[in-house]
Amino acid sequence: MARSASCRSGRSARAALTAYLARGRLELRARAPRPADRDAVFLNARGGRISRQACWAIVRRAGERAGLREQLSPHVLRHSCATHMLEHGADLRVVQELLGHATISTTQVYTKVSPDRLRAVYEAAHPRARSAPADFGPARGG
Repeated sequence: MARSASCRSGRSARAALTAYLARGRLELRARAPRPADRDAVFLNARGGRISRQACWAIVRRAGERAGLREQLSPHVLRHSCATHMLEHGADLRVVQELLGHATISTTQVYTKVSPDRLRAVYEAAHPRARSAPADFGPARGG
């Protein structure tokens, strides 16, 4: 069920991005001050690449409208996207490439594996997973 909802929202995002690239951005693209800016996905009102500050402001305003205030930033969205991809089966190397990390260890630190995902992978891969419950909580002394 969650997977189909995820696929639907992915299709919606793709359709919106396709429409934006085909229609909404044409006039801006023609104004681009530098030819390299024409290939950027998101453009400012003058046709140039959107700055990181402008992106931050857009995300912050959207977060405020959603009642998230200080909890939302481009970095939080990046982190959430990577985490959700891993939790839904994306390959760690693919996520590394998408994030632009030079080493896999950076990606491993950046994306935390949830206890639910850890349990699911353990149960699917370990031959005795079903016969012995696993404890994924904090290490206990003893």
